[in-house]
Amino acid sequence: MSLFNVYPLYDVTPVSAKDIYVYDDKGIEYLDLYGGHAVISIGHSHPKYVSAITNQIEKLGFYSNAIKNPLQTQLADKLEDLSGCKAYQLFLCNSGAEANENALKLASFHNGKHKILAFKNSFHGRTSAAVAATDNPKVVAPLNAQQEVDFVELGDLESVKSILKANKTCAVIIECIQGVGGLDQSTTEFYQGLEKLCKQYDTVLIADEVQSGFGRTGDFFAFQKHNITPDIISIAKGMGNGFPVGGILIHPSIKASFGLLGTTFGGNHLACAATLSVLDVIEEENLMQNATAISEYFVEKAKELPNLKTIKGRGLMLGLEFNFPISELRKALIFKHHIFTGGAKNPNLIRILPPLTIRKKHIDSLFDALQKELN
Repeated sequence: MSLFNVYPLYDVTPVSAKDIYVYDDKGIEYLDLYGGHAVISIGHSHPKYVSAITNQIEKLGFYSNAIKNPLQTQLADKLEDLSGCKAYQLFLCNSGAEANENALKLASFHNGKHKILAFKNSFHGRTSAAVAATDNPKVVAPLNAQQEVDFVELGDLESVKSILKANKTCAVIIECIQGVGGLDQSTTEFYQGLEKLCKQYDTVLIADEVQSGFGRTGDFFAFQKHNITPDIISIAKGMGNGFPVGGILIHPSIKASFGLLGTTFGGNHLACAATLSVLDVIEEENLMQNATAISEYFVEKAKELPNLKTIKGRGLMLGLEFNFPISELRKALIFKHHIFTGGAKNPNLIRILPPLTIRKKHIDSLFDALQKELN
């Protein structure tokens, strides 16, 4: 049986990894500055992470959500402490797309409305309503397109207001730093204005923190810089360091009832053990502080590059935008310099999403390689 051919693949076959490095089947060492789409938060094969999963699988790997799982309660408490998001409720699932699906569904249950407002260049997943709220017609099938979604320019409060006052929009979903779209962000004034409009028109504000959460921006969540309180926060990617896990944090103003949401695998014992270990390492190794410090170093180094148009993003969710398409440059970084980076919807942008354990020497390696290629 052949594989369904939907991924354009680089000719690299990883077989092992440790912290910031990945090793292929030929023994070549690669510097991982992409973390598999921002998934690797505490470094590959972190000993605490490996130990947590190993110890849990030896006891109990899975049982359904029909029984008590104290690990879920531990995770909820730890997440509240470290994120500072007090009194929220946690629902666990398996991925970022599923997190956003549950967030949108819950919003519609909550206020009885049916439309979604999203932003241009957004990316919220590849399933059902999440993909309909993604600004990329190429990945939206006719089935998905039945969802009613309004797309607005990031920063345009007047358009948001004109749509919300029609009283049909159940949710506004936003990435405070856009990921796949190209690391664009707006102002604190905009995000606070958005929150006020959502409250005024009984619309659920969903902060999509799937890529930006779990310390990647230097804050636990990207929205926290702007001093807003979303109604729902979606999480995934870095929370499991590679183990499939996602979830939503739900404001106490939204009430639960039996059967409202559900999942078979979400919140299983292994997923909880993995995520608890990630939270422990983020705290013990001061990885949010490291994200901020390394980001400042990165920005200073980037200023020395030729042909650089702008530096985008925040923390360790960064982009280098050039005045030319970067596909060949990324290939050179992989095959000549053995450095993984990411692309974006913006063809001129390299995305940098490394493990939060990264050090200055790794940043130096990237900019040494870029200088060689650009000069």
